[in-house]
Amino acid sequence: MSVIDSNGNELKDGDSVVVIKSLKVKGTSMTLKQGTAIKNIRLSDDEDEVECKVEKTKLVLKTCFLKKS
Repeated sequence: MSVIDSNGNELKDGDSVVVIKSLKVKGTSMTLKQGTAIKNIRLSDDEDEVECKVEKTKLVLKTCFLKKS
C-alpha cells in the first residue's frame, strides 16, 4: 500500500504536510486555511486518507488536499 500526496510524493507515518486548499471541517465551525502545516500524520486503512490532530481535534483528511513539506 502506497499513500501519495497531491504532488505524487509518498507519505509515511510521522511526516509533516501542508494543506493546499482551504477546507471546512464537517461538524464544527473550524476551517483549515490554505498553507496550514500539520505535523506527525498517521496513515489510515484507506490509502486516500490520513489521520492527524489540528488544535487538539482529531481529523481524517484526504491526501488530494495535502502536500509533503
